[in-house]
Amino acid sequence: MRGPALLRVQRWRARATAVATLLLAAAVVGAGAAGAAGEAAEALNRIEPRPARLDASATQALLLGAAWAGDRAVAVGERGTVLLTDARAAEVAPARSVPVDATLTAVHFVDAQRGWAVGHWGAILVTTDGGQTWAVQRMDLEQDRPLFAVHFSDPMHGVAVGLWSLVLVTDDGGRHWREVAIEAAPGARRADLNLLALFADRDGRLYATAEQGKLLRSDDRGQTWSYLDTGYRGSLWSGAVMRDGSLLVGGQRGSLWRSADGGASWQALDSGGKGSITAIAVQGDEVVAVGLDGHVAHSGDGGRSFSAAPRDDRLTLTAALPAGAGRWLFGSRAGWVAATR
Repeated sequence: MRGPALLRVQRWRARATAVATLLLAAAVVGAGAAGAAGEAAEALNRIEPRPARLDASATQALLLGAAWAGDRAVAVGERGTVLLTDARAAEVAPARSVPVDATLTAVHFVDAQRGWAVGHWGAILVTTDGGQTWAVQRMDLEQDRPLFAVHFSDPMHGVAVGLWSLVLVTDDGGRHWREVAIEAAPGARRADLNLLALFADRDGRLYATAEQGKLLRSDDRGQTWSYLDTGYRGSLWSGAVMRDGSLLVGGQRGSLWRSADGGASWQALDSGGKGSITAIAVQGDEVVAVGLDGHVAHSGDGGRSFSAAPRDDRLTLTAALPAGAGRWLFGSRAGWVAATR
């Protein structure tokens, strides 16, 4: 391979490495982004799927996504890790079997039994027993075009998004996934924003957070998308809908942006810190936004204002779930963490 073709491959690998390790590299405190990027570059040249190693050490693994499956909390993370716990994280156990050791970035359940996880190698996994055992629905070993988020509106209809505006949809519970081509953002030559998180409102509209302060919205289960501009220019890593229907998104350097009019206009909020926001969780009018370097910001007024309560140990937090009565569950670079307001 020579000339322009080689240059395109080199550029593709460089960008894939950088984005695929966006959360992973930033979250590994003390290891340094360069080391994590080096490991990812090696992985791109060594795609050999194996079953995940799920032993006692997995309970301290880096977690990147979490969801409730009934009264069981399920988190996914590095090297195919899947960890199960309860609302107090009193007992944490790995899943019984995960067929691949690819890093898993997100998970979503439609009920107590059925859920999906996505990650590197374009992997989509499904479970029908509440996260104990998983099966592969999709994987693309020709390229490491990772998926960063997944959401199902019902057991049949799902959407997964990832690197370079990759959008996959299914209408048969994931037995078949179809790639959807989306239009470029206004002023852009092509659709190549990385789509980093998915969340939905009560009316079924689906939102995808992205780079360059963009939020994408779909009113038809991922078939078509429109762009919302928050006014921010960094990457948005997380988002949620408040009880009153307003939108809240968070991203780099502690940025939080809120819209009360469906995304037509946005207000910048002070999260009280510079740790990038990796996850937002809502229960009633209480909201928590968590992030790197132990950043934790609480709101008691439905996301209109926040106060910072950073962790003393500076533990990087990468996922958040409401756990009832002022309690929260956080995913971190060292497994599950229980917290109270």
